Amino acid sequence: MKAVSLCLLSIVLVFSLSTSVLGADKDAIQANVDGIVTAVNGGKAATEFNANDYSPYAFIMKPDGILIVHPSLAGQSLKEKAGPVFEALIQSTPDGVWVDYEWKGAMKHSYVRTTKCGNIVGSGYSD
Repeated sequence: MKAVSLCLLSIVLVFSLSTSVLGADKDAIQANVDGIVTAVNGGKAATEFNANDYSPYAFIMKPDGILIVHPSLAGQSLKEKAGPVFEALIQSTPDGVWVDYEWKGAMKHSYVRTTKCGNIVGSGYSD
């Protein structure tokens, strides 16, 4: 009986810790995106950002799907490369919204916000 109780307690602790870590990660992701949007809305050029300066990486996409900032797809059209991902990301709002989509077989969750000039800034995590 003690072994079962310890096992259940361990499972509850692991779940609780993973949930709080995820919450912290979501907060950090939102803070990164919000900071980028504020800077862009204040006049900083999107091209001045480096995707890998953020963890997880951040991206900036034009409304037509061209990625301005991305670790490997900068200059390419997400609309052409991954239409369903593009369709999820264009749900972006000026206040920010979480969107879900599948990318290379994994579920992704990204926080996206639209800048004053219409670009979409985002970052996220995978399951």
